[in-house]
Amino acid sequence: MHDLQLGAVESRFADIIWQHEPISSSALAQYSAEQLNWKKTTSYTVLKRLCDKGIFQNNKGTVTALISRADFYAMQSEKFVDETFDGSLPAFLAAFTARKHLSSEEIAALRRMVAEYEEDT
Repeated sequence: MHDLQLGAVESRFADIIWQHEPISSSALAQYSAEQLNWKKTTSYTVLKRLCDKGIFQNNKGTVTALISRADFYAMQSEKFVDETFDGSLPAFLAAFTARKHLSSEEIAALRRMVAEYEEDT
């Protein structure tokens, strides 16, 4: 796979695909016109770029995802932690919580996630 980063507008376009897949390329162009104010040629150009990146495929005018939205953003998160915090999730959380106060609900959710992870290992 190639560069899997998306700009803000590409992300909005990708979200349209993920929300409606499988979707015809003509319906995708219509959604893009309505939601992004794009011309048909723009949506086809961006679609080709995202297909070249290996995120989507356009098979005979039907567009589907090769990578789910959840998997795509999980990979982006992993890459960010790897590149910015040498892969250390505790270092990321320390930096994140230094500026943002976690609610009791968020803390409870994190504890559940860790407990579930410990049960699975």
